[in-house]
Amino acid sequence: MRLTRVLTLAVLAAGIAGAAWYFSRPKPVSVVIAPVDRGLVERSVANTRAATVTACRRAKLAPLSGGQIAKLRVHEGDRVKRGQVLIELWNENLVAQERVAEDQFKAVRLRAEEACLAADLARRDAERARQLKDEGFISIERVDRAESEAQTRAVACSAAKADVEQAGARITAVRADLSRTYLRAPFAGVVAEISGELGEMTIPSPPGIPTPPAVDLIDDTCLYVTAPIDEVDAPAIRLNMPARISVDAFPGRKFTGHVRRIAPYVLDVEKQARTVDVEVEFSDPKQTEVLLVGYSADVEIVLDTRADALRVPTSAIQEGNRVLVYVPETGRLEERTVTTGLSNWQYTEVTAGVRAGERVVLSLERPGIKAGAKARPESENTPGP
Repeated sequence: MRLTRVLTLAVLAAGIAGAAWYFSRPKPVSVVIAPVDRGLVERSVANTRAATVTACRRAKLAPLSGGQIAKLRVHEGDRVKRGQVLIELWNENLVAQERVAEDQFKAVRLRAEEACLAADLARRDAERARQLKDEGFISIERVDRAESEAQTRAVACSAAKADVEQAGARITAVRADLSRTYLRAPFAGVVAEISGELGEMTIPSPPGIPTPPAVDLIDDTCLYVTAPIDEVDAPAIRLNMPARISVDAFPGRKFTGHVRRIAPYVLDVEKQARTVDVEVEFSDPKQTEVLLVGYSADVEIVLDTRADALRVPTSAIQEGNRVLVYVPETGRLEERTVTTGLSNWQYTEVTAGVRAGERVVLSLERPGIKAGAKARPESENTPGP
């Protein structure tokens, strides 16, 4: 009887201990995993600060001379043609000078025609006088007077022609001054901004003292992206390298492009952040029809590619090239050290340490995720193609 009681108590204690272990054992941590597979891996660099959509041609215009704005021929947002007048300054005095110069030119030209006709008549009279002298009808003195008269008239004709040229140059000078009162579009584009108002005074910028332009004109038919690239990454970039452009205004959309220019100098706009400006041109101009100049963007320049490479998501790699592999047979996480090759923010090539088909952990920031931990896959993510 006593033995039975002891056995019962022992069984009861074992059950309580088992129940306590069962309910106090660590619960499996929930993890997000991704497969180790084969596919395209690229090595790329990206901008360190926000890139900017830029127009191939943009001009901040102001009239060549100062004066009062008499006419605003365009408004902000208007599309203009090359040579179209944008702003006209007060120029009534120059218009009057042009009319006077034109009238003077006409008068001088008529006087020149008169002088040259007289010179032609005197030349013919001298020729007739020489013929009459050869026939013995007139003296040599008459011939000399006729030839002198012809030469005098010829000089007068030449002087009158010079006066015509001078009057024409005067018109050109007045028209040049007049043209300085017109602000014309140097190329076709869209008017982005007008800083002047009707009746206001405008003056050209003195050297070293910038003033707001009267008109900001943009040619939005040709756009590219200016991207600041870290000075460490810049030496690997070459002209015509392919690139992908992301514009913040169009999330999820990628624009294709290529490197069109690498600045030949380094900018030190911020301390300890020296960059090189790289210009990336859109491959298809039609892509830019939805874009506005000044949009913020990001650029990823592809330096090298490798097809059918064994790869893991870059977010799965920890410091020291370590990854956590989920082992289905044990339900635990196993730490591996991998050998890496090409890499970008999306995928990293691995040449040793894992096999195709294995699963690596992506949710490394969650508490309790470490080597040896019991794990339960929550979902399986694939970053992309």
